[in-house]
Amino acid sequence: MILDDPVPENAVHEGLEKALGYRFNSAEQLTAALRHSSFVNEQPQATISSNERLEFLGDAVLNMVISHLLMQRFPNLAEGELSRNRAQLVNETHLATIAREIDLGAHLLLGKGESLTDGREKNSLLADATEAVIAAIYLDGGFDAAFTFVENQFRERLRSANHARYETDYKSRLQERVQSTYHEVPRYQVVDEHGPDHDKIFRIRMTVAGFIAEGDGRSKKMAEQEAARAGLELLDRSP
Repeated sequence: MILDDPVPENAVHEGLEKALGYRFNSAEQLTAALRHSSFVNEQPQATISSNERLEFLGDAVLNMVISHLLMQRFPNLAEGELSRNRAQLVNETHLATIAREIDLGAHLLLGKGESLTDGREKNSLLADATEAVIAAIYLDGGFDAAFTFVENQFRERLRSANHARYETDYKSRLQERVQSTYHEVPRYQVVDEHGPDHDKIFRIRMTVAGFIAEGDGRSKKMAEQEAARAGLELLDRSP
């Protein structure tokens, strides 16, 4: 028996494929979707690429599928309302939640820096990887396979799509709660921003009634929503 044989790539992905509900014909497609740019940058000699192009394609496939499902489920909704519902369904927070449900973070290929700064828990990285995985499924198995995956992941969210705007508007929920309890209004402040201009990450700090919470996002609005969500969690845990 040869003990130092490398583990086959499809065996490495077996647990993730089970969570995805899809078996890849090409394990490399899935590996490419998991490969963050920080990992690639630390291996300049390797002829590999990051998942950024897959993320671009996955975003398009995701929007196509969600548009189809919304039109199918709500035949009487106008275009504007369909667009608003779609925007709420495919936002960073929802995509990161899906990634956590399938434990996608544990499988990401990250550079040392991202690993040391809890990159596997960052909403932005998880959301990007989710879109990349959707693209990988599309390229490996075709549109029907990608459609099935997205439909399965969003089935429960689609059932309450018309209420999604309020449910994910953490800022409004937080403000309603603290105004009635503490008679104060939350304040939001940018405390950090990093990354290139085309892919900048913002960190926002929310303060109200002695509570402090922070959130990250690709835009200030997204980061504010994340900070408000964290603030609501703090309120839930407080006496």
